[in-house]
Amino acid sequence: MKELFYKTLVWVSRILGIWVFRLFAWIVSTGYFLLFPWRVATGVRFYGALFPNRGWYYHLWCTWRQYHSFTHLFIDRVLLQNSGDLSHTSEGLEHLREAVKKRTGGIILMSHMGNWEVAAHLLKKKLPGIRLLLYMGIKQKEQIERMQKEGLSQTGIRTIAVDSEGGSPFEIVEGVMMLKDGGFVSMTGDVIWNENQRSIPVKFLGHEVRLPEAPHLLALLSGAPLFVFFSFSTGKNHYHFSTSKGIHINPAKRSERDEAVRKSAQEYADMLEKALREHPFQWYHFEPFIGMKTD
Repeated sequence: MKELFYKTLVWVSRILGIWVFRLFAWIVSTGYFLLFPWRVATGVRFYGALFPNRGWYYHLWCTWRQYHSFTHLFIDRVLLQNSGDLSHTSEGLEHLREAVKKRTGGIILMSHMGNWEVAAHLLKKKLPGIRLLLYMGIKQKEQIERMQKEGLSQTGIRTIAVDSEGGSPFEIVEGVMMLKDGGFVSMTGDVIWNENQRSIPVKFLGHEVRLPEAPHLLALLSGAPLFVFFSFSTGKNHYHFSTSKGIHINPAKRSERDEAVRKSAQEYADMLEKALREHPFQWYHFEPFIGMKTD
């Protein structure tokens, strides 16, 4: 039903204009904001950590902005599918281009900030020789997420959906083989899928948060560099991409491996915090994230 409604809305928007999609998206996001107070409370607590010197009403307003900003992901997906009418600028893309040329491979670490789907599509266009395997979460009965996977697959991007159980060892082996063959593996660095998943504690916004160990451990075991990638909307139908220099996790001693992985995770957390302060309303992580205060 959800898929049928989405496709019907896209079809109507093609005829009457994108304003139809914008209107329905505004109604849906407002409904979620009003009907799910426990989720709103999660956002208020998060923005309280980001803006500790502002009051509760400001944090609530930030959460309102967050919910309505989230709808632009779906609007821009429609624009990308219908006309490709999205412009973009980038910085640091030469790091990925060099890795493609030298066939060193790499791990592209994305986050629940900005629009990773637009980024994946445009990366394929900007780097035509790139071979990309994308690990993404999947929600049971989430039909629109399935449509996302299908759309990415049509561009030649291989996707593996990881459920709440964390995926199978064979799926991880596939990622290692892709890296060894000079390809790229993309993973999110800010979501723990289940309580048994291996994670690393880091400092973030003056609090402790736990990040998945897998991307950093994969970089250690494969020897491939890790690139932190962000994609943010910076204006109407316009995006800006940024790619960090490759982070190499190669400790001199075996006993130093754990510390090297922890430092890599903290470096990513620092980049994530900087990006969040520059684009505070493009944070699309709606589950509890921050833990106890560290400062």
